[in-house]
Amino acid sequence: MKKVKCLCFVIAISITNYSFSQLGDLAKIDYTILPAGNSNIEYTRARALFNVPIKLKKEKEYLFLGLDYSNFNLRMDGDAFPYDKEQLSDFQSLDINIGYTTPLKNDWRLGARLSPGFSTNLSATSLSFEDVILSGVVVFIKNKKESEAVKKPWRLIIGASYSGNRGFPYPLPFISYYRKFHPKWSYNVGIPKTNLQYHISGKHRLKAYADLDGFTANLQRGVLVNEDEVAESVNMSLILSGLQYEYHFTKHIQFYARTSYILSNSVNLRDKNRDDIIDLDNSNSLYLRTGLRFKL
Repeated sequence: MKKVKCLCFVIAISITNYSFSQLGDLAKIDYTILPAGNSNIEYTRARALFNVPIKLKKEKEYLFLGLDYSNFNLRMDGDAFPYDKEQLSDFQSLDINIGYTTPLKNDWRLGARLSPGFSTNLSATSLSFEDVILSGVVVFIKNKKESEAVKKPWRLIIGASYSGNRGFPYPLPFISYYRKFHPKWSYNVGIPKTNLQYHISGKHRLKAYADLDGFTANLQRGVLVNEDEVAESVNMSLILSGLQYEYHFTKHIQFYARTSYILSNSVNLRDKNRDDIIDLDNSNSLYLRTGLRFKL
């Protein structure tokens, strides 16, 4: 049991996306779609990730290594976009996760992750410096979820994060306070994720949540959008609220499906200085995701 709890701490710092909700994931595959609806753009993403924990010499000290790959697609109405849509349709993103965790005094734990990678449309013959992105996080964790002496289990995570390819490419605080206040109810309050969870049974759970999502990618050949402006990157940032259903096949394997209403949706083409030059149609209102995860 102690070994499992230590491994949970390792993966708990694997905060890899701006759903930022991958706490505890060893492996995951999922598919996301924003149907076009009344807009001119349909957005899809297929994602796969895994993380491998490695025990170090010091007691309860771990290193972990992993990969996080995504394929993004923007499908655009031909009449609505006079510029080169081929350069804006298909994007690849890959993060290499390198993490470290060690215990501190008074039941605290330090977690840190560095994730170099790339996010680009791969329209050129090779990668360039502009395709490279960097993400990272530093958090301090105090976990009382597994303590038998605590009647209402809780966990606190505080720190800061930065992600170069998740739609919000600037530093953000990471704050997460979890408490199970009833045998069938728990909540998690924080930034960038908040939820209220109902434990229907041992296998079925339902969550109401608010979350962040999105992507950022380089345009290798650039896209001429008017006579004197060239788009060098694309950025989508989403603020979501909705419901998620989970079915737990076992303690460690689960299926999930979520449907969300998009509270805020920004899709922009940006110049070489990362300044917005074109706002794409952002009237999508529905967000759907489903997947499988293996977690500790």
